[in-house]
Amino acid sequence: MAAGQRMFVALTPSREAIEDLEEFLEPRRAADRDLRWSASEQWHVTLAFLAQVPDRCLDDLVDRLARAARRRTAFVAALRGGGAFPHSDRAKVLFTGVDVGEHGGTLHRLSDSVRAAASRAGAPPDGARFHPHVTLARTSRPMPVVRWVRLLDTYAGPLWAIDELHLIASHLGEGPRRRPRYEVVATLPFAGESAGASTGASD
Repeated sequence: MAAGQRMFVALTPSREAIEDLEEFLEPRRAADRDLRWSASEQWHVTLAFLAQVPDRCLDDLVDRLARAARRRTAFVAALRGGGAFPHSDRAKVLFTGVDVGEHGGTLHRLSDSVRAAASRAGAPPDGARFHPHVTLARTSRPMPVVRWVRLLDTYAGPLWAIDELHLIASHLGEGPRRRPRYEVVATLPFAGESAGASTGASD
């Protein structure tokens, strides 16, 4: 293991939600070669990005995230709509949104507690403002994606339960086409799920 690891804490949509969005996008993606589509098995909602997690901090980080998760109860979400960063006229990232209905405040508080746990464990997150989304594609240069955003605005996926956190290591350049490979380091259930955190590697 290296001296430190690049990690993030995330929510993972259900298999049904991922497959539904994949089916929606599949017949349309080949028409635009300027977009680099992310693999659907890596779709996630980032709560906190941790650029450097020192090895000595990892156990404490997992413990603190587990406690933060156990303070939460499950709620439902749906992938819905579209958007782009920094904006749709000169986009670098195309994404779909996360609709949690009346639980918008709950989701933001969850991100806040995850970030606080990481900071206390000695692995402070980046300072970017939390904006719940799932990255679908990136561009090689800033470009307009207005038609894609309009298309995604017609999409509304099935409901899925947010009931656990994942701590994920990102290994740069180790995936297909030199993209990152993700490794689930810990799965941390909310209250009402199994009491302990399950840990282990998953490619």
